Amino acid sequence: MSDGRYKFRSQWLLPASAPRVYAVLADVETYPSWWPQVRKATRIDDVSGELTCRSLLPYDLVFRMHQELRDPERLVLRATMTGDLNGTSQWTISADGDGATRAIFDEDVAVGSGLVSAAGRLFRPALKFNHDLMMRSGEKGLRKHLSPGA
Repeated sequence: MSDGRYKFRSQWLLPASAPRVYAVLADVETYPSWWPQVRKATRIDDVSGELTCRSLLPYDLVFRMHQELRDPERLVLRATMTGDLNGTSQWTISADGDGATRAIFDEDVAVGSGLVSAAGRLFRPALKFNHDLMMRSGEKGLRKHLSPGA
């Protein structure tokens, strides 16, 4: 992380098949049902939407996502983001033996203008902690969502 950019990588090990994990992660509109920090997901068109996210820090991050790649054969999802976050995010999903799946989330973003940008420069460690907490919570929520009987 330098020059106002943040590069994050998270790996989730999930108790479901890779195609099932891919299908859930491709359906961004349902994220608020299993990911507590994704407060709102609004579809704009077939390849775009707007997300509102909030973790511990006392402000919402609002950004638009535009799908760049949706590859169900290679199990890759990639989007560009604009707004409070500007950059790219990508999910790469793969089988990890015994019915488990590894989902890797890579994000390369810069914070947008205004309060979020100012907070980014002043509270860089807090923003990283906030992101890590959000990702741990997302993994926990998705594990529960994928569990039998959910």
